[in-house]
Amino acid sequence: MDKIVAILLLGLLTGCTKADQASIRKQLAATTGRIQLPNGTIDVDREIVLPDGAHDLEIVGDNTTLRATANFQGRAILVATHAANIRIHGITFTAAPELRQKPMDMAPPENAFRVYYPNNAVLFDQSSAIKLDDLRFTSIPSFAVVISRSTDILIDKVSVSDSGTRNAKGRNNLTGGIVIEEGSSQFTVKNSSFTNIPGNGLWTHSLYSSPRLSKGRFESNTFDTIGRDALQAGHIEEMIIASNTGRRIGWPYEAVDVENGGTPVAIDTAGNVSNSRYENNRFDEINGKCFDLDGFHDGAVTGNTCTNRSPVATYPHGHFGLVMNNTNPDMRVQNIVVENNVFDGMKYGAIFLMGTGHRIANNKFLNVDLAGCNESSPQCVYKADEPEMLQSGIYLGRGVARMEQTRDNVIENNTITGHKMGARCIAYAPGVDRAVNPARQNDCRDAILDVHAH
Repeated sequence: MDKIVAILLLGLLTGCTKADQASIRKQLAATTGRIQLPNGTIDVDREIVLPDGAHDLEIVGDNTTLRATANFQGRAILVATHAANIRIHGITFTAAPELRQKPMDMAPPENAFRVYYPNNAVLFDQSSAIKLDDLRFTSIPSFAVVISRSTDILIDKVSVSDSGTRNAKGRNNLTGGIVIEEGSSQFTVKNSSFTNIPGNGLWTHSLYSSPRLSKGRFESNTFDTIGRDALQAGHIEEMIIASNTGRRIGWPYEAVDVENGGTPVAIDTAGNVSNSRYENNRFDEINGKCFDLDGFHDGAVTGNTCTNRSPVATYPHGHFGLVMNNTNPDMRVQNIVVENNVFDGMKYGAIFLMGTGHRIANNKFLNVDLAGCNESSPQCVYKADEPEMLQSGIYLGRGVARMEQTRDNVIENNTITGHKMGARCIAYAPGVDRAVNPARQNDCRDAILDVHAH
């Protein structure tokens, strides 16, 4: 009798029994209707799969926690395919700490994340009209949410914390946050928080061979202590990233993926990204870049603020404020508006510019070149034949992944202050013609900086 009592007491203390898991699986076998999950913690040792084609279904928790056990096997705690009109809210998803301690390599190129990464919290594939709100994700090994090949998605008021794994060297492997991938469309993630994520916080991703994503919005989210990118727009058209805030991007230092060139970025870009806007975002303390526009074209970066207030040594992976690039072969770097932004305290210059038809206007680039290139930092020469690159306020380059024509760009009415900015305000790579890149009415001034204590 005492043994039976002890077993029952253990079940009460842990908040879960095998019967609980069986009961939950039985409840979630419903194809439609409203499912009220019980109060307490339910341990899950393998993925819970909603019926294929589930529709018009609401799943609501009552202080409910679904917890992946140390021996969990599956793509995600909760998986749905071909679902429609599904709402999930009021649930906490977590995992046993042992799952996060297992190292995992980053997915190689041309791998869908729904296939490559196990141990996610929620996975929807080929689904539509999905709403996830009032959810909490903590200690998730891979991604809190993976949305793949789906449309009409709303994620609102969720929190993601202390999630993601690392590789064998202790670097981030992209994981930890929310990813929307593989041609998904018409999605919004808003009013959500991301804290202590070694990889990316919130982003989109598609294979080069897959359709681009479209019509997405990341708005009014907060980020704190992110090891790679706070936000990323990857391979998408018509993306809006607006009114997000963040701090400590590129922390902790040891999580930064230096071996794979994973420089942290507040708002990153990858693939082919067009007709998109990054606007009214604010980030403080960025151990990396404020904006990376690799593949971004025919869009705008307006009204954003990025500020660094600490000594230059605080930013070992510090960089330009904004960098343009052209890795994707299907795009041209053209027609980007960069206007009414404030970059204060960048390790190197404010903007690396390439391509055609850009307008750089009415910005305040303050206290740039904290590194004091090249007087106090000989390592500031990135390319031997372009020694002015990192020491300039705005640098007009010839290309990165491939050569570009850099012409017909207007740079006007900007304030640029920092180390020797009176003389180094705007510089041109060899072969870039000043005459076809007019710079006018810019206020360029030296700022007296202690490069070791800004």
